Amino acid sequence: MNHLPEPAPVVRLPDGTYTYADHLPAPVQPAAAPQVVHQHIHQAPPDRTVQRIALGSGIGAGTVAAGVYFGPLLVGALTAIAANLALLAFLATVLAWGVVSVVKSIGGPEGQAAAKSLGKARRSRKGK
Repeated sequence: MNHLPEPAPVVRLPDGTYTYADHLPAPVQPAAAPQVVHQHIHQAPPDRTVQRIALGSGIGAGTVAAGVYFGPLLVGALTAIAANLALLAFLATVLAWGVVSVVKSIGGPEGQAAAKSLGKARRSRKGK
């Protein structure tokens, strides 16, 4: 009683070598019509590197959540402060120019001398 499977037939290949018929490569199928691929492109998720590093170093999730929440608030507050300071600097410049112009026009010779000495003092401070 032989329990071995029956051997597959031996086939001679075009290059002269022999192989079993069950080891032959699959026949090449003719090329089918090209498939249409529908690709959905989404926006990349936000970068969470800082949060991952923080969580990996043992900082609690509450600290990370506070950073995520208060970080943009801090940037917004600093931007608002900078805008307010720029507006105040502009107003101070305009008001100083207005005061000098009024003193020049109304003050007569003393006003022109005061404006001239103020201009000299301003120029000497710029040079330092």
